[in-house]
Amino acid sequence: MFGKILIVIILLAIAFNLFRGLFFLVRDKERGNKNVVNALSWRIGLSILLFVLLFVLNYFGIVEFHTMPQVKPE
Repeated sequence: MFGKILIVIILLAIAFNLFRGLFFLVRDKERGNKNVVNALSWRIGLSILLFVLLFVLNYFGIVEFHTMPQVKPE
């Protein structure tokens, strides 16, 4: 359960940084480029962290990936 909560928190942080970058892009014309790059860099870093975290949680059996059902050929 802790793993799933951690995944949701990271997804919310990714969405927050995405909309933060959009806000700086639209509103802040003076320092907008620096803030947009910073917000999107955080988003990319959090996305990579989430990707690695999913594989670690799967390795330890905390979260399981869905698999396709195996069908034997006739």
